[in-house]
Amino acid sequence: MAGDLIEDKFKKWTGVKDLLAARIAVFENIRGIPYAIIPELRDPLTGPAGILKLNKGSCVPKHFLLGLLFNKMGIAVKYVSYLYDWDDKEIQYPQVLRELTKEMPITAHLACKAYINKKWVLVDATWDLPLRNYGFPVNEEWDGFSDCKNAVKPIKEIIHRTLEERVQYSDEHRKSYTEKEMKTYDIFTAQLNEWFAMIRSGIGA
Repeated sequence: MAGDLIEDKFKKWTGVKDLLAARIAVFENIRGIPYAIIPELRDPLTGPAGILKLNKGSCVPKHFLLGLLFNKMGIAVKYVSYLYDWDDKEIQYPQVLRELTKEMPITAHLACKAYINKKWVLVDATWDLPLRNYGFPVNEEWDGFSDCKNAVKPIKEIIHRTLEERVQYSDEHRKSYTEKEMKTYDIFTAQLNEWFAMIRSGIGA
């Protein structure tokens, strides 16, 4: 069933398009999925179908799905982690969220690098369009062969040799959080998801 859902979406998004148009369509449709942090979607085996069923998810299932669909088009993909700080001054957080960002642990963002036109290109479909009005670096248009903007301000880049290596890295990184950081993370992500839902409903901050 999960495989059927992914295959149906792949056919719907790519249709009879040429390869360039098809990869842009895949990117735009995944980028358009509302961003939300949902821990159960971190599994690369169930995350791609899960994000399609829920129509929401974070950078992790978004890029697991993007990598899977790019591979179906014959495009090689590397999974890349970027360590970053949520306390980005350019993002227009509500005050409560801004205060929480100061206590947040350094987090590992996930994006993809795709081998296109004989070079590795950053493809980042993280933020959906409504978030652009609040300082999030949304990739509004992608030409299909140039680097996207990174969704975060990276402190460090880690290129993973395999998908399994990325999963292991993420698990180990999360184990480094203190108990206080984990509690803050849970509170922050719940409130972030709620704020994003308000933005999309037109209520905003």
